[in-house]
Amino acid sequence: MTTVTAVTGNAGDADNPYALSHLDALESEAVHIFREVAGEFERPVILFSGGKDSIVMLHLALKAFAPAAVPFSLLHVDTGHNFPEVLDYRDRTVERHGLRLHVASVQDFIDRGELRERPDGTRNPLQTVPLLDAIEKGRFDAVFGGGRRDEEKARAKERVFSLRDEFGGWDPRRQRPELWQLYNGKHSPGEHVRVFPLSNWTELDVWQYIAREKIELPAIYYAHEREVFARNGMWLAPGEWGGPKDGESLETRQVRYRTVGDMSCTGAVDSDAGTIEAVIAEIAVSRLTERGATRADDKMSEAAMEDRKREGYF
Repeated sequence: MTTVTAVTGNAGDADNPYALSHLDALESEAVHIFREVAGEFERPVILFSGGKDSIVMLHLALKAFAPAAVPFSLLHVDTGHNFPEVLDYRDRTVERHGLRLHVASVQDFIDRGELRERPDGTRNPLQTVPLLDAIEKGRFDAVFGGGRRDEEKARAKERVFSLRDEFGGWDPRRQRPELWQLYNGKHSPGEHVRVFPLSNWTELDVWQYIAREKIELPAIYYAHEREVFARNGMWLAPGEWGGPKDGESLETRQVRYRTVGDMSCTGAVDSDAGTIEAVIAEIAVSRLTERGATRADDKMSEAAMEDRKREGYF
């Protein structure tokens, strides 16, 4: 009589030599998503800002199609208030891998009178119009984003293949089931699909994968000394966007960034984590999500992110 034993456990277990580790399973899922999109869509594009999630996403895309070139171009919505270290990393990465980068500039839309500066100086909410314009002009039918479900409650509701209407809007009621990792990319003319290969990853997963794969990141993700000022419970960096204001004083602190976006709304955290091992240890005991702790644009209202997604935001 033959006995059948279920396969459980971690990679490398004596009883299960073929079982995937947690990170291997996440990597395999993401690679499958990239290849699925390559076979199903005509003009995909990867949103690439030089932040850690988009860096990991590009690394996975390179793995998915190696030794061939990545069959997608990159798209960055540049607010004009980005961290210089991140822009430098972006440009070096594009050159190193011979990739094509499209840049949609918020400043260009302001100069043409199509957008107006906000009183608070932040430009993150202004990214939607340049993004949708770039998608329309580039005729992109699939747009890869680095959003993860653990970041924010609106993103937790989003599918891996997220259908957007002809205005770029997201409607939770139109999201499709994704049983057994079967993804439905059908869309009408004018619509497109946002694709999130890192949906099931956590911030800790991302950092553990960066450590395992020895992926280079912009230096601002590690502890360093920087001039900052306090506003609304966050340490913000000074810049042309309008900070600090009267009554807000600069001080030099040892900080790092958990997430990277527009300088006007991305806060640093006090940290002495100067190595990847120290960052992982710090994240492992944190009880605040990276966006909840460091993104002012998500604190405008309880539904700030969902409202922006309905308008066409990432």
